[in-house]
Amino acid sequence: MKETFLEELRWRGLLQQHTPNFEYLLTLPEQKAYIGFDPTAESLTIGNLVTVMLLKFWQKHGHTAIVVLGGATGRIGDPSGKQEERNLLDISTINQNIQKQQQQFVHLLGEDILLLDNFQWYKDMNTLMFLRDIGKYLTVNYMSAKDSVTSRIDTGMSFTEFSYQLLQAYDFNFLYNNYGCNIQFGGADQWGNMTSGMDLIRKMSGGNVGVLTCPLLTKSDGNKFGKSETGNIWLDKTMTSPYKFYQFFLNTSDEDAVRFIKIFTLLDQASINIVIQQQQLAPHLRILQKTLAQHITELVHNRAMRITAEKTTELLFGKVTTEMILHLTICDLQSLSSEIPMKVMNISTLPINVVDILVVNNFISSKTEAKKHIQNAAITINQHKILDNTRMIDNTWLLFDKYILLRFGKKQFGIIDVVQ
Repeated sequence: MKETFLEELRWRGLLQQHTPNFEYLLTLPEQKAYIGFDPTAESLTIGNLVTVMLLKFWQKHGHTAIVVLGGATGRIGDPSGKQEERNLLDISTINQNIQKQQQQFVHLLGEDILLLDNFQWYKDMNTLMFLRDIGKYLTVNYMSAKDSVTSRIDTGMSFTEFSYQLLQAYDFNFLYNNYGCNIQFGGADQWGNMTSGMDLIRKMSGGNVGVLTCPLLTKSDGNKFGKSETGNIWLDKTMTSPYKFYQFFLNTSDEDAVRFIKIFTLLDQASINIVIQQQQLAPHLRILQKTLAQHITELVHNRAMRITAEKTTELLFGKVTTEMILHLTICDLQSLSSEIPMKVMNISTLPINVVDILVVNNFISSKTEAKKHIQNAAITINQHKILDNTRMIDNTWLLFDKYILLRFGKKQFGIIDVVQ
């Protein structure tokens, strides 16, 4: 028997709550669902990816997915989950963020995703029209009872942020009337805004629509999901490298990895259960974390970047072989150069003594220490063990006519970029 959309969300841990009519809506001939994303940054984060996966599983079940980028609502700021007023972004930043996020949504959800900017239906609407034709349908008492407002009673809320709820409600109404969209998805903190949209549609159009939310995920240590000691885990490779992205999931706890592999991969339930069983039988192999890291890195980036992240991990933490070095690509070395200390050296300095290359580039503090490392067979260049402190390094040592990879001690690496 084919698994239903709601059944899949339940076992994946992606179902928080939905309106009573949701199952009925799923029986209709055609269903369209949307999620709104405000362009508060130039990249989506792992936290955003949770709700993106709702749309991905929705597509998997044959339905139409819509993404609404908040060119208008992003100028206002959503108060949900915030204890103080947001800093407003300037218009050029918002537009730049929208352009970059659009590319990420197409990559994650495919070319057939319907991408809209809600500024398009607000740009020609004046204040009096909005207050008269829309604002009259939701009372202040009704809007004030929502969690996003009550949580700010003590700290206060501007009228700007108070109006956000009405704007999001109208977005749903606009999509219902113009695109036949009858379902809205979102995180658990959006329930109030989303049900306001249902009420507005019922009062303005008499339409039957529904909403569904997923939990706001936290890690097992209680920290907000998507956060690390260095900040957000971004989906943009220039903001969080594929290697660091891969490492984030490779280093998750078993408890987190069980939840994350259900949410962030398209593996079916049987396949995931097999991986979990393998983990229980041999936890030291970290099969669960490796499977999770492989699938989510390939989903967010691509297969080539996932392979490079794996190679970088193996070079830095695994047993490095000469064969492995010989099979590195220039992309592998470029990735590696962003994760370990890198120095730039002019090709005119070649040939250079092995001791000098270590000291001049500040990988080792003194010639005496460098010679001691060589004596202890603790220096390798391009994975060739250096046993003679008189060895000269010339341009025949260059990988791709550009790089020299050094390893000194047990786990210390350095890379030299030799320029013309």
